Amino acid sequence: MGSATRSSKAPRYVAGLTVGAAAAYWLMMSPYSQTLGPFPYRGPADRYVVALTFDDGPNEPHTSQLADYLDREGIRATFFQVGRAVQRYPEVTTRLASAGHVIGLHGHTHHFTQYLRRSTLAEDLDQGMAAFAQLGIRPALYRPPWLLRIPALHGLLRDRGLEVVSGEFCHPLEVAQPSPERIARLAVRVTHPGSIIIFHDGRDGKGGDRAATVDAVKVVVDRLRDKGYGFVTVDRLLGVPAYQDPFAGSGRWTER
Repeated sequence: MGSATRSSKAPRYVAGLTVGAAAAYWLMMSPYSQTLGPFPYRGPADRYVVALTFDDGPNEPHTSQLADYLDREGIRATFFQVGRAVQRYPEVTTRLASAGHVIGLHGHTHHFTQYLRRSTLAEDLDQGMAAFAQLGIRPALYRPPWLLRIPALHGLLRDRGLEVVSGEFCHPLEVAQPSPERIARLAVRVTHPGSIIIFHDGRDGKGGDRAATVDAVKVVVDRLRDKGYGFVTVDRLLGVPAYQDPFAGSGRWTER
């Protein structure tokens, strides 16, 4: 094969890889794809309400700063938390649940490879649920790290009494912490009645600076209220249970 022939095939090969990668992303990681099963990213649009959600925590001091602000404002949010971070800050998770915020599972390790195979995903789900069980909490809501789905996900969740939840990212670069104004401006722009908005109060369950997110949430709340929005937790928005009944342990927080 001559060099000219090889060079002519190279762009087509690269284009094929690009298309394949885009298709794989849409199938397995898009907030919107329903190909592998129901993946609710928005609730009914008949009321001016939205659900504020936070992933990757708890992460101090940022999770508590958010909790302080939300509690002052009378807002209840949904925190999808990483099991190993819950083990690091159990008192923060307990405080959130006691205040009426909803606690969902966001995996245990937040290691990408854990979510690619059925066996390791099952192990991660069980470890995460065990971390919450130590606090007497048994979540009914699950958001996959990176929103990553594999064909086995829904069956594994069904066996564990979990419902999967997606959402829409407040800003595609929020994890890199651009300015609070940039995060807030786009978050408000993408919000519609029934939106589930994803913020991050941690980074892959390992901590990280989330000061810009904390400040952005305050701006978002003010601007959405000016537009007539109210705030609800994901379970209330979607009409699904927040927790499994009965709770493991004390039975706290089963009534909402």
